[in-house]
Amino acid sequence: MRESGKIDWEQFRRSGEWLELPLETLEGIASTSSMSESEAERDSSAELPALRAGSHPHHVRQWLLALSLFPEKWMNRLFSVRGIQFVDGVIRLRTFLHADVEKEPIYRLAKLPPGSTERAASVLFEDDWCLVLDKPSGMPVHPSAAGQRGTLDEAAARHCLMNGDPQSVKHIHRLDDDTSGPVLYAKNDLAQQRLDAAMRQKTIERHYAAIVQGKLLRRRGTIDEPIGKDRHHGARRRVSNTGDHAVTHYEVVEAYRTASLVRLQLETGRTHQIRVHMSHLGHPLVGDTLYGGSSRYLNHQALRGELLVFPHPLTGAPVTVAAPEPQWFAKVREELGAHKNS
Repeated sequence: MRESGKIDWEQFRRSGEWLELPLETLEGIASTSSMSESEAERDSSAELPALRAGSHPHHVRQWLLALSLFPEKWMNRLFSVRGIQFVDGVIRLRTFLHADVEKEPIYRLAKLPPGSTERAASVLFEDDWCLVLDKPSGMPVHPSAAGQRGTLDEAAARHCLMNGDPQSVKHIHRLDDDTSGPVLYAKNDLAQQRLDAAMRQKTIERHYAAIVQGKLLRRRGTIDEPIGKDRHHGARRRVSNTGDHAVTHYEVVEAYRTASLVRLQLETGRTHQIRVHMSHLGHPLVGDTLYGGSSRYLNHQALRGELLVFPHPLTGAPVTVAAPEPQWFAKVREELGAHKNS
C-alpha cells in the first residue's frame, strides 16, 4: 500500500456501489512514482502506459496495479466480475456491493425484530469502509450455532440494513462473550483484505482494562508465555510449552487492598489470552471463576476493551477509537476503591 501522505484520498469518492478515482489525480501519483521490481518485469519499458477513452478494463487493471494502490488479489477479482470501468476520465471500481439480504444468514436474522432481552451495541466509529461497535458484556460476537440470535454480528448487519447500506459486514477480531469493548468490522472485500492483513502484521492495537485479584509485585511487565488447550477442561486454556505464541503487556494503574486495576495491550490474540496470562501470574481477574477468580463482586471476568487503533483500510491513516467505561466495571472499581491503599 502506497504511503497515505502522498495521495489526496478525498478525491476518491463513493457513488453507490462504485469507488470513483479521477484519472487526473491518479496521473499525478503516477508522475511521481515508479514501478516496483515485479511490475517492471511485466513491462520492460518500466513506464505507465497512458489510459484513454475506450481503454480495456484489463489495461486499467494493469495501470492501477503499477501504482500499488490496491491488492492484486482484489483487483483480479474485480476484473473477473466486470467491476472495473473507465468512463469520462474517471476509473470506477465496484467496491461497495450489497449483500443478498434474502439469502445471507446474518441478514435474514437482522430483518427480524430484536429479541426482548437483546442488548444494544452503540456505534463508536463508522464510514463507508468500516464500523466499530461497542460490544456489551454478555453478547457473543458471532453465532456458535446456525440461527443463534442476539450476536454482535446480527447487530452490525441490522445497523447497516436500517441505514440502507447492507454490505457484507465481517468482524476482524473477537472478544469473549463477557468482555465488553470495541469490535472492528469491515464493510466490503477490500476493507476486509486490508484489515485482515493489518491483524497479521500486528498493526492493529488493542488496549484493555482489567481488575485483577491481589497486588502485583511489578508495576509493569510483559508476559511471554505460549497458550494451548487444557486437555482436562474443554472450555479452558492454559500456559503450555506446546501452545501458541502469546504476548501480553501490562501496567498497574491503581492498587487496592485486595485487587489492582491494570491496563493491558496484546501483541497476539489467543483465546482467553489476558485471563490465562494473569491467572498464570497468580492474579486471576475478579469474577473469572473459570481461571480461579472470586465472584464476590462480579459474576463474570472484570475485563473490558478500552481502546482500538487501526490503519484505515483505504488511506492507511491511523484511526483511534475509545470505548466508554461500562457501569458494571465502574461499580466494581469504585467498590474496591473504597478500600484503596493510601
